[in-house]
Amino acid sequence: MKKFILGKKIGMTQIFDENGVAVPVTVIEAGPVVVVQKKTIENDGYTAVKVGFEKVEERKLNKPQKGVFVKSKLPFLKHLKEFRVENADGFEIGQEIKVSDMFQAGDRVDVSGTSKGKGFQGTIKRYGQSGGPETHGSMYHRRVGSMSANTNPARVFKGKKLPGHMGMQRVTVLNLDVVKVDEERNLILVKGSVPGPKGAVLEIRDSVKVG
Repeated sequence: MKKFILGKKIGMTQIFDENGVAVPVTVIEAGPVVVVQKKTIENDGYTAVKVGFEKVEERKLNKPQKGVFVKSKLPFLKHLKEFRVENADGFEIGQEIKVSDMFQAGDRVDVSGTSKGKGFQGTIKRYGQSGGPETHGSMYHRRVGSMSANTNPARVFKGKKLPGHMGMQRVTVLNLDVVKVDEERNLILVKGSVPGPKGAVLEIRDSVKVG
């Protein structure tokens, strides 16, 4: 069975393993999530399970979002996400899924989220390019560099690295180790860092590249 859950990034800390070695971990409040819809091959052409996470007031949802919960007679939830599964028969509408139902220490997971937004940035910060000389009289410090040849081809090539909006992109970090699962507090500790700021909503799945 494919494993999945939604969570919220709490922050980073470190714990010590049995050998006294410090392990950097990200703490994620994972679930519980509620199954709000099932997709089947007969009705939708594929099998998937849609889950909701974190309760929210009705007035903060739009009409299509409300319709999902009114139809299934479930409490209103803020975040909805669909996960592909091989067989949706093992899930029921209204079923609550906790992190301990899906993951345990020693598992490998992929974590997806939206990276931190950095605003409009130049090429040195955005792409790590080198700057110009910092000496007196240079007059060229943090600019883009040569744009193209002059009369031929007389245009800037596609893909030229230029200043622009940085961050706020979907990022997936692969093959993170699950160090600990706290069943009582619905916490999962994964080794290393994950995308997004504190409070970011994350998708956690079993890893696709283990081995």
